[in-house]
Amino acid sequence: MREKINQALKAAMKGKEKTRIGTLRLINAAIKDREIAARSKDKDGVSDDEILEILARMVKQRRDSITAYEEGGRPELAAVEQAEIDIVTEFLPKQLNDDEIREICKNIIAELEATGLKDMGRTMGELKERYAGQMDFGKASRCVKEMLG
Repeated sequence: MREKINQALKAAMKGKEKTRIGTLRLINAAIKDREIAARSKDKDGVSDDEILEILARMVKQRRDSITAYEEGGRPELAAVEQAEIDIVTEFLPKQLNDDEIREICKNIIAELEATGLKDMGRTMGELKERYAGQMDFGKASRCVKEMLG
């Protein structure tokens, strides 16, 4: 995963793609920060699942920024954020749609024999383990809460 990001950065530098270079450097910086934090906890490096988690968080942050910029009447800044989202999502697996998320939540709840909101944490933990980087966990959380509530 990391090698793929570095290859893309090299290609962007050769092509002099400013936005792409900046975004890929941000991704590398976020991964490096996570590695430094892991070292302080005596862990070796960052796994691909952790990289997917970092990328998903970056997309979520940018979506939040787009909303704020659009509400503030700054469409040019929203466009920059959208361009960064497009670059980051290239490294994420195919995202699941709402219907797929609902179906997966239903299956996990049945598999874990979850019965109430007390099982929400266990259910969400299983979803995050199996579907890291593939779904919006905010939507999944609302779905699970609705089904267990």
